[in-house]
Amino acid sequence: MKIIFLCLILTHNCLAQPRIEKLNTKSLPKTIHYKNNLIHAVRWKDNSGDNIVVLSSTLKTAYKKTDPTDDSFLDAELHAEHYIVLADSIKKSWHIDEIGPCPFDFYLYFIDKAFAVTDLNHDGNAEVWIMYQAGCGSNIVPTNIIMYEKGKKYILVGKRKVSSTEYDKGTYTLDDNFKSSSPEFREYAEKLWMQVKIEK
Repeated sequence: MKIIFLCLILTHNCLAQPRIEKLNTKSLPKTIHYKNNLIHAVRWKDNSGDNIVVLSSTLKTAYKKTDPTDDSFLDAELHAEHYIVLADSIKKSWHIDEIGPCPFDFYLYFIDKAFAVTDLNHDGNAEVWIMYQAGCGSNIVPTNIIMYEKGKKYILVGKRKVSSTEYDKGTYTLDDNFKSSSPEFREYAEKLWMQVKIEK
């Protein structure tokens, strides 16, 4: 009986995770437009309906000046958008936009390995995890971990280390939504942060 009960629990946990379909430029609905480079596009179904998330950027890597005497402005854009697919239309429900210009070194990129769609608390509503850096200047720019669940935004902002000798960096702050959220959410966010804590 105990073995059967354990199997049922494991099966439930597996089924609770959303089944993710990766999309590309051909399979993405034509009514969804993105900026230049398609970074991620995925689709899944949960209690909220039929979902699509698209990450795009005007650049594939950090945008950095090579000529220190160049006083022109650098332009770049980074976007993350969530859509609900309805019977006869597609509705955007939330979005993240980071846009230039910047007169200095411009860092604006997604940290691809952190992107995920989960259901950590097994309530049938997926969480979308996005990590990116966005900053203008020569100093270390903030690392942002954003999570959305049921349209609610959760934010972790961190300051990464360049090496293990820096003691005043490698720290992060959680917003009030994360602080009052389920332990699973905070643990996952902190796990993501530890993977990128040192800037390589």
